[in-house]
Amino acid sequence: MDSRGNGANIAETTAFMSGEKQILIFSDAGGTGRSYHADLNAVNRRRRSHYLLEAGWRADNAIQGLGRSHRTNQASAPVFRPVTTNVRGERRFISTIARRLDSLGALTRGQRQTGGNGIFDTKDNLESNYAEYALYELFKQIFQGRFAQVPLGTFEQMTGLSLTSHEGGMKIDLPPLRQFLNRLLALRIGMQNVIFERFELLLSQQIETARAAGVFEVGVETLRAERFSVESIEPVYTHSGTGSVTNYLKIERTQKNNIQTAAEAVEFATHHQGRLMTNSKYGYGAVSIPTHSLFDADGGVIPRVLLVRPQKQTRIPLDKLDDSTWKQVSTDEFVAVWSKEVDQLPKFTTDHIHLVTGILLPIWKVLPQQNSRVFRLQLSSGDKVLGRVVNAENIRAVAEQLGLRNKLLSPEELVSLVLNERYSEQLPGGVTMRCSLVASEKRIELVNALSLADRLVAVGCFTEIIQWKKRVFIPTNDKAPSIFAAVIEILG
Repeated sequence: MDSRGNGANIAETTAFMSGEKQILIFSDAGGTGRSYHADLNAVNRRRRSHYLLEAGWRADNAIQGLGRSHRTNQASAPVFRPVTTNVRGERRFISTIARRLDSLGALTRGQRQTGGNGIFDTKDNLESNYAEYALYELFKQIFQGRFAQVPLGTFEQMTGLSLTSHEGGMKIDLPPLRQFLNRLLALRIGMQNVIFERFELLLSQQIETARAAGVFEVGVETLRAERFSVESIEPVYTHSGTGSVTNYLKIERTQKNNIQTAAEAVEFATHHQGRLMTNSKYGYGAVSIPTHSLFDADGGVIPRVLLVRPQKQTRIPLDKLDDSTWKQVSTDEFVAVWSKEVDQLPKFTTDHIHLVTGILLPIWKVLPQQNSRVFRLQLSSGDKVLGRVVNAENIRAVAEQLGLRNKLLSPEELVSLVLNERYSEQLPGGVTMRCSLVASEKRIELVNALSLADRLVAVGCFTEIIQWKKRVFIPTNDKAPSIFAAVIEILG
């Protein structure tokens, strides 16, 4: 063993920054006052991969350590890699850092997701509201006997946590999340992994449900697109004391569609050990890979797969995939089907965002309470906008409350609303426009419109017999808004 002098650390740092060494190891003490980022003035400008070991419990120390390799005047940002073992309970340590980074970001910069700068995934924060809901569901499954590997008595004996009240029912004041996680770390590794795996699946299910409903809480969201432009603006409130104005903005957003090529899809399938699939009935192509499961009402596991399409992804139960018209095919057949679908997709998509900006507190109660998302974006004119989002399905009610003149949604907005947010629109003549799933694909269906089927087909709709019943649909392509406008004229 060689003794190291006081200047050894400085020599190691110099060798790393000059490119003589490709690996640098430092601790909190070794990193004080130094920078290891891909400095434009240094010889070694390669992208840094920063492995975080034994992160500790304090977010300020974590930020300080991570900041050594992430500074201004750098050639590229680093890739942060928090390291844990295959012991699932060890994520408890990462969760503490993730939670405190989120809190620190909210305090120092006015928003969550800033302190961590996206280093950690939402699922790494095991002390979020979604984790609380997942823990409640886990306790309920254990208490009701729906978690076969962990009987209630065994769980209470192993952890010392009581789920049973004096009356024999499930407790109202259940053990808190921190206590559950700490007790989990004391279990044998095998049992720890079994319980943690179920907890993580329930957490993923909660997050997926929130995202699908459009209410996933991520603090201030920064939107990016090819172009943002203000289509209309109306003042809705003026504060009598300060003169501050609250405005309603209808913003048109143009996005470039992220479309995977056939070559990228084949490479993705190879990397993830996926299957190349085609739907013989509809002419679609997809890559099928395993994904996290769901639980049914009895606590049983529902295996699922993720179908990756040229422009979107869909999760479906494995048994439904086996019973559908999706079949595994050769690479050549897959490439032909995928490429044909890609050629028919539009390169850009245009939709609308409804924002209320300015002073919001006086009218906060008027805005929908089930969704408090806040967007930040930069207009094509260069102006920056920060505002509270009003979902399209709520805009009419909010418009009436605020006295807006522009209350009607455009055909483009209604089509997008039906497809993406499961909204249903009542049309004249008792016809309802809604989103329906056919072979796991979203369709725009016109319900109670069979008597007008011939006229609707003439303007671009199509019919299909599904389970011996004829149904009417609007195509889900770029012609959908104009076809919908023609449908409205027919319905009067």
